[in-house]
Amino acid sequence: MSDLSHVLGPEGLLAGKIPGFSYRAQQQAMAERIASIMAAGGVLICEAGTGTGKTFAYLVPALLSGRKVIVSTGTRNLQDQLFHRDLPLIRQALGAPVSAALLKGRANYLCLHRLKLALEDPAYLDAEQRGHLKRIRDWSKGTRRGDIAELPIPEDASVWPLVTSTTDNCLGQDCPDWQDCHLVAARREAQSADLVVVNHHLFCADLALKDEGFGEILPGADCFVLDEAHQLPETASNFFGIGVSSRQLSDLARDTELEAGREAKDVPELPERAARLRRAYQDLRLTLGESERRGPWRELDADEAFQRALEVLARRLESLAEALATQTGRGKGLDACLERSEDLLERLGLLTAPESSDAVRWFETLGRGFRFHQTPLEVADLFRAQVGRAGSAWILTSATLAVADGFDHFARQLGIDAAETARWDSPFDYARQALWFVPRGLPQPSDPDYNRQVLELAREVIGHTRGRAFLLFTSHRALRETAAGLEGRIPYPLLVQGTAPRAELVERFRQLGNAVLLGTSSFWEGVDVRGEALSCVLIDRLPFASPGDPVLAARIDALRKAGGNPFRDHQLPRAVIALKQGAGRLIRGAEDRGVLVVCDPRLLSRSYGYTFLDSLPPMARTRNIEEVRSFFGTDSGSSDGADSHPG
Repeated sequence: MSDLSHVLGPEGLLAGKIPGFSYRAQQQAMAERIASIMAAGGVLICEAGTGTGKTFAYLVPALLSGRKVIVSTGTRNLQDQLFHRDLPLIRQALGAPVSAALLKGRANYLCLHRLKLALEDPAYLDAEQRGHLKRIRDWSKGTRRGDIAELPIPEDASVWPLVTSTTDNCLGQDCPDWQDCHLVAARREAQSADLVVVNHHLFCADLALKDEGFGEILPGADCFVLDEAHQLPETASNFFGIGVSSRQLSDLARDTELEAGREAKDVPELPERAARLRRAYQDLRLTLGESERRGPWRELDADEAFQRALEVLARRLESLAEALATQTGRGKGLDACLERSEDLLERLGLLTAPESSDAVRWFETLGRGFRFHQTPLEVADLFRAQVGRAGSAWILTSATLAVADGFDHFARQLGIDAAETARWDSPFDYARQALWFVPRGLPQPSDPDYNRQVLELAREVIGHTRGRAFLLFTSHRALRETAAGLEGRIPYPLLVQGTAPRAELVERFRQLGNAVLLGTSSFWEGVDVRGEALSCVLIDRLPFASPGDPVLAARIDALRKAGGNPFRDHQLPRAVIALKQGAGRLIRGAEDRGVLVVCDPRLLSRSYGYTFLDSLPPMARTRNIEEVRSFFGTDSGSSDGADSHPG
């Protein structure tokens, strides 16, 4: 076992060089276990409770290992935090001459070629897009990396697809701006770096040797740290499928019109056929109804209007491809549009062919758009070929991997047959800092009156907490009903998911200090609010995924046919991990105090409730609302939310 006390110990390098750093025995133990795996090779699956400082626990041995290391995180925000904040601190403290690179997916980099195209013909843009485009043009003259995160334009702004590339519309080495391409430069830097920070989507892209990655990340590295690893199975299953979206069709139609205007002005049938394609996918969207929905493909089999519209779409796409084929060699942009139209035709054909038993087909509507998916039911084989290959080291870690004390569910999802496992509990004193309240008297969640009673309970709890609460829901409907019921009935600011971007809502919550924030799935993890501003997390019901979800329904059916127990083997473990994520929002620092409210009576009335109880930190527990009042009636301390460095 490697001894890293000289780095992470009470008198170690980090204590002496990083302001606010404090020694945590769990952090040092985790780092030493990881260092051993990195030295000898193998696979380590490990869980580190909130406050352990797992980022420093894997960065220290990674920088000292002498290996080519890939670190993959769950989101781009975590990537940026790790690369721009945590990594420089550790590297400077260690004095380690290790080169590092940040690599994101291509949609995160400005495409100089597409920027020029957008600037050539801004007439079709609205006022907001034109304003954004001007800012992007000015920024493009000085940026070195071309990372769109450098600009304070919302990441979901409609201008970004116009000035970034996709695997569909990238011209590759035929691009006139290839030599100055920001994406090419980022990939080149990553290939030569000792440590590369990526995200799970990009990691899976490389695993599949798809162009989103650069195809050399896996062969070139022999050490992999997968942080927030609980997200990997879902990310991989989404990535390794195939799909067709209205966005792809829209981009193809628009780019065909643009490229025809540049390279084939004498061929009017190109923009005409692009316009027909646009009308075809818009007509198809109308057959799916106005409301947002998702469902299995079989729901559409008997829908005659949809089937007719789908046939028209396929014909219009084929017609466009035929017209583009007649112009082969006329221009690189038109040739790329031909490849894209042929690829979309192939994918559409796969989605409408007889369904295979190892995948599920489904659809979803999003605003005025739609997506058609084919998702694999298992991704184990895809990972099994890579994880644990001879000589390589793999560390898969998260604050939420174990169900009770076991990692079987996670390992089985990724096809990991042999791995070392370890758990380190949080250094926080949950028995002192937190109270877990399961109210008496609530009906079963299936009761029609359940949401109303949760609303009334929430109002009472918010009165005791004086705002300062996250209300987390398992459905948008429950969120909307509760938001409407609280509006004007509590004397605290009310922030509701969907009224502003997530990051903006969280920052407003943090600044206000007494607000109530309502959110669904995306707010259950990745939100870090320290101090008294967040003193209560209320969860409306145990987070079992909806059995109506087409992918889940197909997995349940497949497990049942294979002789397994879908509830025990899949639904329960997923719900436990989700609850751990939601509960993990409460205590983020050593001085934080708060109450976790789980409204669902099944937690204590059903036998599976013990699996949830055994998986959460050892908080004090009560069923008495008066103890909640007393918890906040006492001095909750003068914490300003500061804590030792989160590393």
